[in-house]
Amino acid sequence: MAFGAQLAAAMDRHGPLCVGIDPHAGLLAAWGLPDTADGLRAFSDAVLDAAAGGCAAVKPNAAFYERHGSAGVAVLEHVLGRSRELGLLTVLDAKRGDIGSTMQGYAESYLVPGAPLEADSVTVSPYLGFGSLKPALDLAAEHGKGVFVLALTSNPEGASVQHAIAPDGRAVAAVVADEAAAINSGAEPMGDIGLVVGATVGDAVHRLGIDLDRVNGPLLSPGVGAQGAGPAELSLVFGNAKARVLVNQSRGVLSAGPDVERLRTAVLDASAAAASILR
Repeated sequence: MAFGAQLAAAMDRHGPLCVGIDPHAGLLAAWGLPDTADGLRAFSDAVLDAAAGGCAAVKPNAAFYERHGSAGVAVLEHVLGRSRELGLLTVLDAKRGDIGSTMQGYAESYLVPGAPLEADSVTVSPYLGFGSLKPALDLAAEHGKGVFVLALTSNPEGASVQHAIAPDGRAVAAVVADEAAAINSGAEPMGDIGLVVGATVGDAVHRLGIDLDRVNGPLLSPGVGAQGAGPAELSLVFGNAKARVLVNQSRGVLSAGPDVERLRTAVLDASAAAASILR
């Protein structure tokens, strides 16, 4: 089963929540864990234990593992492998973007079955041109994996690039959305190429002429709940595409740790809340 179909089934079964796994130094300290590879592993295992069966996917952030060098990357391998064992779909938040053989190398790292860092999907940046993503898109199609392309991010600096007008008169973010829509066209229940769209981008989707419903792929959305976006904001941003929104929650869930039962409750509460505001 291809990634889009797997994710749609997981969202139907468990709700639209994606739990971010972000073991930054401050959160490790708040959990009483050392800022070491051992601390990373204890943190990650607790989140996975709490998330299994309670959400659609988990999103480990590669940066917080890579900062610990090879020992941290080994923990990330463990997280991705254990997620598969637990039946949790993974969105590896790596935001890779390059050209040619370098992009091919990144794609082979994450999207080939049996690779040490194999994930179900990965985040990528299209700002060397959407065509630069071809190695990742090709491998995703070959192996039934997913790719989430940065489109409209919630950081204020993003607008200077994403809202810019391309030579053909479309906004850059609209070009990204149109390219994803072309790949996903006709896929049921949805395609494998998703977009990252912040829930706090306001009317940018409409101002820039983007039809998220036509994208026909999953829409990974930070900014819901603790970061300020509620039902009104989600309706404004996503409109008829709300059924394909995968809500990312990190702080709102992880602050309940380190106790696994409290984390589990936070996961279930966040999943119910996300489903409620997306109705």
